[in-house]
Amino acid sequence: MNRETKTIIILSPAFPANESETYWVPSQQLMVTALKKNFPATNIIVLSFLYPYHKSAFSWHGIEVISFDGMHRRKFNRLFLFRDAWKTLKKKKKEHNVIGLFSFWCGECALVGKWFGKWHKIKHYCWICGQDARKGNKLIKWIRPAADELVAMSPFLLNEFEKNHHVRPSYLVENAVDPALFPPAGGERTIDLLGVGSFEPLKQYDVFTEVVRSVQVQINKIRAKHCGIGREKEKIQSLIKKFGLEENFHLLGGRPHEEVLKLMQQSKIFLHTSRYEGFSTVCLEALYAGCHVVSFLKPIEREIKHWHVVTTQQDMVEKCLQLLESRELDFERVLLYSMEDSARKVMNLFN
Repeated sequence: MNRETKTIIILSPAFPANESETYWVPSQQLMVTALKKNFPATNIIVLSFLYPYHKSAFSWHGIEVISFDGMHRRKFNRLFLFRDAWKTLKKKKKEHNVIGLFSFWCGECALVGKWFGKWHKIKHYCWICGQDARKGNKLIKWIRPAADELVAMSPFLLNEFEKNHHVRPSYLVENAVDPALFPPAGGERTIDLLGVGSFEPLKQYDVFTEVVRSVQVQINKIRAKHCGIGREKEKIQSLIKKFGLEENFHLLGGRPHEEVLKLMQQSKIFLHTSRYEGFSTVCLEALYAGCHVVSFLKPIEREIKHWHVVTTQQDMVEKCLQLLESRELDFERVLLYSMEDSARKVMNLFN
C-alpha cells in the first residue's frame, strides 16, 4: 500500500468471519461497505476484538480484517487482548498513512482507540450504537471521552449518553440501510407478524409470543414468523407449545440477510418488542421493505411514517389488530436514512 494513501482503521468488538455471515453486526457491516464503496481512494482496515473465534488476518469484500479471538479472554487476560490490539495498531501506523480511528460502541474498542489516538496524535471517534449509552457502562470512566469524539447513532442515544454519563456527543450519524440490497418491490404479503433478532431477555420475545396469542384470539389464522438464534429460544418454543400456537408462530432460526429482506417484503407488520434499542437496523430495513413497524421505543422525536410506537403490551395488541383489520393498509417503502449518506458524514469527520 502506498504510504500516501489515507487509511482509516475501524475497531469493532465483532465482525463476520467470512462474507456469508451477514447476521453479525449488520449496521457495522453496512457502514464499512459504504465507506469502501463511496471512498475507494481511502484504505479501510478492520480490527475485530472478540469475534471471529480465531486469530487471523483475512480479506472481507476486499477489506483487510484482523481478528484477535478475545471472546474467551477473561479478567487479566483481557489486558493481553488490549496489548495485541495496540501492537497491531502500532504496526499498521508504520505501514500506512493512518488518518483516523473509528470505534464501534463506546466500550473496549473505544478504550484502546481513544488512548492510542491520543498517544500518537491520530483522530479518534466513537460511534455510540446502543447499550453502550446506558448507565451501567463502567468503561466510560476509563475512556474519558470528550464530546467532540463521540458520534451518536440516533437522537435517543445522544440524549441517553448525556443523561447517563454527563457528556453530550457532538455528532450524530444515523443508522441506515442500503436500498441496493433489497429485492424489487411488490408481491403478496402472506406473513402477518414478523420478528427478527436474537433470543435475549432484552428483546422480550416472550412478549412477542403473548402478542401473537392475543391477536390469534381475534384472527384465528394469524401467521407469525421469527428469524434469529439465542439463549432463550427453548423458552419461546415452550411458550408456543403452551399457548397452542404451533400452527400460527414459526421459528425459522438464523437466516442469511438476503432471505430476511425477502421475508420482510412478504410481511405486513414488523413487531419489535425490545425494551431498549439504539436505532434498530431491522426496523429501518422493515420500513424500507414496506412493513408497518410496531414497537415500544421511539428513536427520534419526529413522527415516522408506518412506525407505530405503543406504550403497553395491550396497546401493541390493539395496534396490530387495527392494522391487520384495515382495508386501507398500504405497503409503501419508507427510506429514513441511506447508509451512503451516513458514511459521508463519518468521512467528513476525518477530512
